[in-house]
Amino acid sequence: MNSPRLSVIVIARDEAHTIDDCLASVAWADEIVVLDSGSADDTVSLCRRHTPDVYATDWPGFGPQKNRALERASGDWVLSLDADERVTPELAAEIRAVIGDTPLAGFHIPFQSTYLGRPIRHGDWKSERHLRLFRRQAGRFTDDRVHERLLVEGQTGQLKGSIVHHSFADLEEVLDKVNRYSSDGAALRLARGKRANMATALSHGFWTFFKGYVLRAGFLDGREGFLLAVSNALGCFYRYVKLVYLQEAKKP
Repeated sequence: MNSPRLSVIVIARDEAHTIDDCLASVAWADEIVVLDSGSADDTVSLCRRHTPDVYATDWPGFGPQKNRALERASGDWVLSLDADERVTPELAAEIRAVIGDTPLAGFHIPFQSTYLGRPIRHGDWKSERHLRLFRRQAGRFTDDRVHERLLVEGQTGQLKGSIVHHSFADLEEVLDKVNRYSSDGAALRLARGKRANMATALSHGFWTFFKGYVLRAGFLDGREGFLLAVSNALGCFYRYVKLVYLQEAKKP
């Protein structure tokens, strides 16, 4: 009986500064599929050093793009990675072992995240886990443009090895993501019929900061813990402020 095959799927755009290490960490996989959405740097050429399965596409949003990558995967199992993530050797060995002998349909994986170069051990990212490994025929991503979720049919379990997530190399990247994600989040809420006003924006933004920095002890991560709590709060605040303006623009 042949061993189950593993496909790794990655979506990317202008990730030349980080994609090489990402793909090198999964060189042991049976297949690596990369979907690039118009990179202006060396992302595509770097990816082709690791895999022939590199495809150029437009950008429909995170959920639809990951489903496109999933459709191109051929393995029995799929591991979904972002370009700024790395699979540790311990996780690699655990994945190879578990997919060959399990009745489960998917696995949540612990994350070790950094913010502006500092490891984050508290706050909103404490005990972070995500469903990333799954049987190909049992999983699909939601079609949300941002904050997509992986849906898996069947029981799921937990792995012990971790994914290292090198998020936000500098403040420019933080501010750019706050802007893009808040715009997409506002549009999504408008499409779902959600409403907001300035009081909504202020209360949600304040609660996001208080929850991450105080209740979840983000202050123990020092300066970067504070900046993370602020950026999360700003993202939440601007998401609702943009929703207010989208509501007004929609009025006759």
